[in-house]
Amino acid sequence: MTHPEGMGAAEGMPRCPLMPTYAAPSVMFVRGEGTRLWDSSGKEYLDFLCGLAVTSLGHAHPRVTEAIASQAGRLLHTSNLFATEHNAPVAQTLDRLLGGGGQVFFANSGAEANEAAIKVARRWAGQGRHTVFTALQSFHGRTLSTLHATGQPEKHEPFQPLPEGFRHVPFGDASALEAALDPSAAAVLVEPVQAEGGVNVAPAGYLGELSEICRDRGLLLMLDEVQTGMARTGRWFAHQHSGVRPDVVTMAKALGNGMPIGACWARAEVAAAFRPGDHGSTFGGQPLATAAARATLEVMEQIDAPGLSESAGERLRSAVEAIPAVLHVRGQGLLLAAEINVNALPEAVSAADVAAGCLRAGLVVNAVTPTALRLTPPITVSGDEIDEAVAILSSCLAL
Repeated sequence: MTHPEGMGAAEGMPRCPLMPTYAAPSVMFVRGEGTRLWDSSGKEYLDFLCGLAVTSLGHAHPRVTEAIASQAGRLLHTSNLFATEHNAPVAQTLDRLLGGGGQVFFANSGAEANEAAIKVARRWAGQGRHTVFTALQSFHGRTLSTLHATGQPEKHEPFQPLPEGFRHVPFGDASALEAALDPSAAAVLVEPVQAEGGVNVAPAGYLGELSEICRDRGLLLMLDEVQTGMARTGRWFAHQHSGVRPDVVTMAKALGNGMPIGACWARAEVAAAFRPGDHGSTFGGQPLATAAARATLEVMEQIDAPGLSESAGERLRSAVEAIPAVLHVRGQGLLLAAEINVNALPEAVSAADVAAGCLRAGLVVNAVTPTALRLTPPITVSGDEIDEAVAILSSCLAL
């Protein structure tokens, strides 16, 4: 429900003439440090949402902060007509972490990274082969084309007609994909873990089957790692759990630890389909964003972020699974969803109600489905912070 005076339904929240694309917030955060947040009244919270898996090194990480401040005092923008100092090092690091042999396009968000993937697929496949096949319950963005790529038809209706060239098949069912392919097919775009769709992990062997189908049919295998990338699942990229070699990978969120930046990586022979003028972005890869990404990647490599995510994720999963009201926990690393037995609680509630109760108690999480809470703390979260968060969650789920 939209607040009649604009944003700010809660007492003390300032009025602000923003479009009603989000529900009115109940809290205003003004400061963060590590896994902690503080609101405008001085109340402290544990952040186990991480800005939707963005601040993976925690809030105000000193190395990233210093890189942003230093760059802001030297050079903010020149456009992509000229080279700047951080683009090549960041692209080289991403290429190395993905196994090499590729090239990078910088964008400002995950949706823009996916737009680049869709366009390079069409350019690579040629006229007449333009259809990108995606999975039901997927999420790829909110631009018109990435909205249609998103396999949630209920989100499509208000914005019809949407750009053509997308087909949706069941997630985890390679045979359904193969049966749906037609001569217009150019690429397959999937998430190794459907984060916004409920934290649904691809079944064992699924990505390998897709890779085989794409190779046999001459299609691109494109993986949306916008939320799963940058060590979130216990590997640098979630597809590395399965050992597949994709043609295109998109990423964003944690790449700048809060500084908006996205990237689309493609094998060099796929990237070569683009010609000067085929695609672009005024702000994509600008110095401030790439300075933040460079510092973020350097820190992540130094601390072995995938290893930290894996070990912290095991501790968090085990602790949450021990809560009586939790039916099970799914996900990988520190991208987890706790399925709640909401009907067993004293008053039947939704996961959103539980998330609101957690917020009041000082824990930030969110409802990813009506019955599941998403848990995505920083990769740098401590064991004590995990225990503290689980204690809060357990009290909010007391039977």
